[in-house]
Amino acid sequence: MMRKLLFALALGFSMSAMGQVLNVTSVEKVNLPEQAAVAAISPQGDYLLLTSATNQGLVKLDLNTNQRQVLSTAPSAGHNVKISPDGQTVVYREGSFNKKHLRLSSLNSVNLATGASQVLVKPTRNLQGYNVDATSACAVNKGKYSNKAIGNAKAQKLPVLSIDKGQLMITINGKTRKLSPNGDQYSYMWASLSPDGTQVLYYRAAHGTYVCNLDGSNVRKVGKMRAPVWYDNNTIVGMMDLDDGEFIYASTIVAATLDGTTQTLTDDATIAMYPHAADGKIAFSTPAGEAYIINVTK
Repeated sequence: MMRKLLFALALGFSMSAMGQVLNVTSVEKVNLPEQAAVAAISPQGDYLLLTSATNQGLVKLDLNTNQRQVLSTAPSAGHNVKISPDGQTVVYREGSFNKKHLRLSSLNSVNLATGASQVLVKPTRNLQGYNVDATSACAVNKGKYSNKAIGNAKAQKLPVLSIDKGQLMITINGKTRKLSPNGDQYSYMWASLSPDGTQVLYYRAAHGTYVCNLDGSNVRKVGKMRAPVWYDNNTIVGMMDLDDGEFIYASTIVAATLDGTTQTLTDDATIAMYPHAADGKIAFSTPAGEAYIINVTK
């Protein structure tokens, strides 16, 4: 079980002068049997997906029972994991090498209830992005779009964000085009669709986090945070990290609304990095291999 650490009320749970975005009720340290990093939190907030510091392997940790389930031991399994909205299906990459020692990546799914697994995309050099819902996994591989049903469901065409040579691409109805809202001269990363599918969140390298419409219009800077994720359709969570060029010596989890209100959710005592959001919970990792959950309300 998790050990609850209540921050002192003197901190006010809102360390930004700009206003409160979320009400932090507690911060809990997760009881891990070994060092790990958080790869994802289920939409319902009842389990974590854990990986190593190098994204090797993938383990489900039930937050109610502390029971562990090994999903993969492969390289890259913890990178950009996606969970279906019902929390039942996990879609993840598995790294491998071909005969020429070139790195490959496949896309796989596993049903947590039945243990049934599928290979959604065979090992490839150019898996550029993918999206998942309860019925389908849609991927962009070598610039080409494909969709595959999960289990016995009928495959649907989902929008997909992908990165091609640093450029942000979007695929809608199977057709891929360049988005790159701030211009082709910049590189993009950490792109994701809002929960309602109407907005794009992304990080412009060395500049900050932005949001735009699906057609690239209405570009708005949310802040300087990195590794941004959606909490809801109007709230972003990310990290503000500081480094000396080699080591990260400070990092806090921050929340921001699309109208510019920001809030720091953690104090300076913990190097809090790479947040993952669920309903009422934000999970993060530390460089020391610890995991925490911030419990929040709106």
